[in-house]
Order: sequence, then structure tokens, then C-alpha cells
Amino acid sequence: MAIEKILMPQLGESVTEGTIGRWLVSVGDTVKKYDPIAEVTTDKVNSEVPSSFTGKIKEIVAAEGETLAVGELMCLIETEDAQTAPETTQAEEATTTSKPVQTDEGDQSMKKRYSPAVLRLAQEHNIDLEQVTGTGKGGRITRKDILALLESGKMPKAQATTSEVTAEQTTPSVEAQAPKVAQQEAVSQPAIQTAQGDVEIPVSGVRRAIANNMVKSKHEAPHAWTMVEVDVTDLVNYRNKVKADFKNKEGFSLTFLPFFIKATVEALREFPRINSMWAGDKIIEKKDINISIAVATEDALYVPVIKNADELSIKGIAKKVHELAGKVRAGKLSPDDMQGGTFTVNNTGSFGSVLSQPIINYPQAAILSVEAIVKRPMIVNGMIAARDMVNLCMSLDHRVLDGLIAGRFLARVKEILENMNETNTSIY
Repeated sequence: MAIEKILMPQLGESVTEGTIGRWLVSVGDTVKKYDPIAEVTTDKVNSEVPSSFTGKIKEIVAAEGETLAVGELMCLIETEDAQTAPETTQAEEATTTSKPVQTDEGDQSMKKRYSPAVLRLAQEHNIDLEQVTGTGKGGRITRKDILALLESGKMPKAQATTSEVTAEQTTPSVEAQAPKVAQQEAVSQPAIQTAQGDVEIPVSGVRRAIANNMVKSKHEAPHAWTMVEVDVTDLVNYRNKVKADFKNKEGFSLTFLPFFIKATVEALREFPRINSMWAGDKIIEKKDINISIAVATEDALYVPVIKNADELSIKGIAKKVHELAGKVRAGKLSPDDMQGGTFTVNNTGSFGSVLSQPIINYPQAAILSVEAIVKRPMIVNGMIAARDMVNLCMSLDHRVLDGLIAGRFLARVKEILENMNETNTSIY
């Protein structure tokens, strides 16, 4: 028999960690290669992790709700590969699991690159990471290093005034340090007292992933915000005229969102800098226009992606929105459905909102919120008229974008929408 390791896989681009949502196996269970063994949450999507081997589950190392960095140990599996594996392999494996990995003490290039799991443990136990010797590559501190300290009881305590940490980045080229204020805030979380009648709601893996991504976005990207109001009276009349025939012909509803996405992607083609990402020493202007859309469930928000949205008609976009929303509500989103987004369109107007300040879907450079369409009295040709108006609210990463280009982009989206009508616009 041989003992093999199953490690946390990388379930998507720029994914650095995963949270064990639920184990689908128990110790002693026999599994085949590719059988699902656990549900893992990574950046708002649930995914099943398959077994890499055929054998019997020997030990489950990570608990449900625990967050592991990519490459960290999830469980051990006993396989029947003894004839093919040399005897020294098991001995060497035992050595590596029982002793810290030796590293070149002179190489400390990774000393301050902490994984989210290491940060969380250090913050929970007030450990000063500056005083910890890492056994990982380049002096990196691993989760096992922190667990070993906790077992020994010899934990160097952090000083909130001098402690500074560097957060793990979602892209390898980004090496920005988290602000001291954020570290102090995280270390000194207030103990909130509960009173009779209070309800404690456990934080799910999805909710924790959302929280981590939102905090990361606000800490990493300096947000700026701008807004325009758009007269969509002609668009509203056009959509209302064709929606019944569309539903009968296509089998799903034609909402306003595909029209807004279509106007957005047309403007993105003209202003490609908006379709960019910050990468530390450079700005990456993305060739593909992949639109992330926010889809809410009762307790979470998912952001699936419409790939190559600029190549789709309004009907094609509407179909993709319908399919992705259906997958979200049925719990069938795949990791591929969540990857590759370059710009986000958020339909906050579906909840009646008329003004919002969205948080950027990091590492994208901007996000556009489409607010509710409401009747307002407006001055048209010197006379007061009731018009269908909508606010478009845009948050942007000020490292990538300035107000001038953002203003021109929004003005172009406004122009396209105000000219969407029966004469100028084809749904197909």
C-alpha cells in the first residue's frame, strides 16, 4: 500500500485558496479516481474536487469550513501502488510530513508573501509573523509553521503599532502591501456581545469568499465614482412593444439588462482602456470583452461571465443571461462559468435602487451599476414631459482609469442607449 496526498487544486485563474464547504467522503471510504470527494468554495462558486487516485480515504486533514491555499493538503488516501512505487518513496514521504522542509536561510524573497490561511491564523492568535521563521520556498511561512507554533505554545505576539503584513495577491505580478490600518483592524476585531433574542448566523463558505473579495478590492483598488442619467424612453417603448412576441418565439423573457449590456460592450470596443486590469508594474488591456453579471440568491451573490459579449446580438446576450441565472439558482455553476470576466454590469435597478456605489470586481478596473428606470418630469424642447430615466453609476480603479476617460465612456454608453429604438436597433 502507498499513501498519497490530495492537495487543494487551483480551480480557476487567479484563485489562491479554497474553502472546504462539505466533505463527500469519510475516513475508510473507498473511492475511484475522479470520484468527487469534497465541495470547495472559491471566489463565489462551489465546485466538486475529484479524487486523483483510486483507493481508501486514510485521513481527512482539513475540516469543513477551513480555508486552504492552493497546494495545501486536503486529505490522505491509501492506494494499491506498492509494486510500482519504490520502498524509499514511502520513507521519504514520511520524512517530509514529519519534519519541516529545509530551506535556504539566505533566500527570504517570499518571507512576506502570506496566504489567507496563514493571515487568518496569525490574526486569530495575535502572532507576529515578522518573528516567525518560514520553512516554505524563499522563507515563506506556511500554515504548518503556524500550527507547529500553536502546538508548542511559543507564539511571538504581534504589536499592533508595528506589525505590517503583505496579503497574498490574486495575480502573481502584483506585490502590494496591505495597509497597516487594515492589519491592525483585522488583529483587533471587537468582541461583540450578544443579548437575549439575538440570532447568530454562521458564515458560510460562499459568504466568507464574498467578504474576502470585497475587502481585498477596497484595500487594493483606490475607488473613484461617477454617474450619468440617461433618457431611455424610446428604449422602454421599443422593448415593451416586442417583449410578448419575443417570449412566444424564444421561450424566455426579454428584460432591459441585455440592452444595457449591448450598449456597454459597444462602448468598451471604442474605449478599450476601460476593459483593463492593474498588474503592479503594468496595465493589462484585455482583448476579449467578457461581461461579468451579478446574480443574487437568497443568501449570496454570484458573478458568472458572458464570454465574448461583443460578438453577441441582444437576443444572444439575453439568452446567456437567462442560462447563467438559471445555473445560479439551480446550483449548477461551473468554475468556467465564473472565469475570465473583464468588466462587470450590475443590475441593481431590479431591486428598485436608483443610486448606488458598487465595489469593483477585483482585479477588473471598473464596474457599472444599472439603476431602476423611473418616470421623471424632464424639460424636452422647452416643455415639461414625463420621461423614462435611469441612472448609470460607475466605480473605477483610479490606478488604471482617470475621470476623463471614464466620463467619455459613460457619455458614449448614454448616447447609444438614448438612440436605441425600433428604427435603429435590431434584437437579432
